[in-house]
Amino acid sequence: MQIVGLDIGYSNLKVAFGKAGEEPALVSRPAGAAPSEHIGQQIMSTRAEDPLRVLVDGREFVAGCSHDRLENWARELHKDYTSTDSYRALFNAGLLMTGMTEIDRVVTGLPTSQYFDEGLRKRLAKTMEGEHQVTPKKKIVVKDVKIVPQPLGGFADYLHHLGDPSQVEDASVLVVDPGFFSVDWVLLVNGEFKRASSGTSLDATSVILDEASALIGKDHGSGPGRSRMENAVRSGRNTVSVFGTHVDITPYLAAASATVGHIVASQLKASLRKEESEVDAIVMVGGGAPLFEHAIKAAFDKTPLTIAQDSVFANARGFWRGGEA
Repeated sequence: MQIVGLDIGYSNLKVAFGKAGEEPALVSRPAGAAPSEHIGQQIMSTRAEDPLRVLVDGREFVAGCSHDRLENWARELHKDYTSTDSYRALFNAGLLMTGMTEIDRVVTGLPTSQYFDEGLRKRLAKTMEGEHQVTPKKKIVVKDVKIVPQPLGGFADYLHHLGDPSQVEDASVLVVDPGFFSVDWVLLVNGEFKRASSGTSLDATSVILDEASALIGKDHGSGPGRSRMENAVRSGRNTVSVFGTHVDITPYLAAASATVGHIVASQLKASLRKEESEVDAIVMVGGGAPLFEHAIKAAFDKTPLTIAQDSVFANARGFWRGGEA
């Protein structure tokens, strides 16, 4: 059985794929996607990978490049992301990277608040199922699609790495997934998804990057902007160039994370107000987890908090493991 766990984010595309019963292969790309005429011409050699070229309704798109390489193409940063051509291009790119021609099951996630929209889930599943002409010479068939709340992928991955899932079978576990567009969370009590205490905040990683850029601007006369901050964080760099000076972004990210993280932590606590008991464990997943870790720890100071191993891939790995079930 060939399974693909697909995490199509606003900043990165993450894919876990392989046969059931084996460990999945993992690949990641930036989530930039646009018609091919909108990518800038690369003059100098860089470490960036060439974008993938895929078809969307017969039109050639580039996908899997950083957003700042795209020209005259608006970045999709809104709740209707799944209905856009950019999202479909990333979906086709994700399928293409698996090297498969026939996939038994694709598992993907939606932001928690969007998952509650049954019509959206059905439309997305219908879009993903069936035969896809991903390049002029390659078709890929998807037989079945399963859609879950985004952080449930992280929970499945957390259970796998526990080794003994019985450790949390009677516990309440809060899974927090700070993404680029939204911070999503789900509460699981005795292994059951508690819809009323799960939710979404739009005070996400993109807001932290905007705030950090603004703070840099106050000190140095100009901010580097969201995309350059995003590229620095993605590549693990601690500096950005402002007027030719390399500026350490660490203190600015910390200050922005404290401000935005406090807001999200308050929203989290408000969503849990009807629960009869305190949360037993918090699991943080997603590439933005380190940016929100301190604020969540401060808000839930008595609750053990764990960041998933290689957290950027946690949801994709968990989707894949859910596809095995």
